[in-house]
Order: sequence, then C-alpha cells, then structure tokens
Amino acid sequence: MAGGAYVVIALSFGLAGGIVGKIKGSSFFIWFIVATVVPVIGLITAIVYRSERDELRRLCPTCGRVCKLHDALCVRCGTELEYPDAPLAAENTAAVAR
Repeated sequence: MAGGAYVVIALSFGLAGGIVGKIKGSSFFIWFIVATVVPVIGLITAIVYRSERDELRRLCPTCGRVCKLHDALCVRCGTELEYPDAPLAAENTAAVAR
C-alpha cells in the first residue's frame, strides 16, 4: 500500500509542476514528467524556472519574425541576429499595454 501513496503524491506534484510550467509559458507535459519523476525537486525547479513571457524580444531584419532577445539566429530564416538598438517589450508587458 505504501507504493500507492507514493504514486498519488508523485502525480500531485506532477500536476502542480505542469500547471506552473504552463503558466510560465513552457510545456505542461514536460514539466508534468519532470515533477512526477522527481517530485519535490521537479516542482521547485518549475517554480524557479524563468518565464518565457518576461524575455525581451526583437524583429528579424530579414523575415520579420519576432524572436527572443537572447536568440543568436532566427529560427525561421537562419539570419544571424545582432543586438538591436531598441528591443521590443516582453510579451506580458505588451499584453498589459493593450
């Protein structure tokens, strides 16, 4: 019966980790697996993981795709990106401004 209790606890931590990961803009399924396999550490990792919505963005000069500021290459066209003079606001800041 002790194994059943561990499964319930692991799935609870997995669900919590998946929800936290999804809120931060990442994959629910990946964080669910991480927090289920390593319950306490997985959930703590999901909580302290950086939010994708807080990252500054920039436009690709070739194709116009909006990329994260830390990206070195555009994933659509492969153009090497230089640091912009004026980066775009983060996704969560842009949503508040509307």
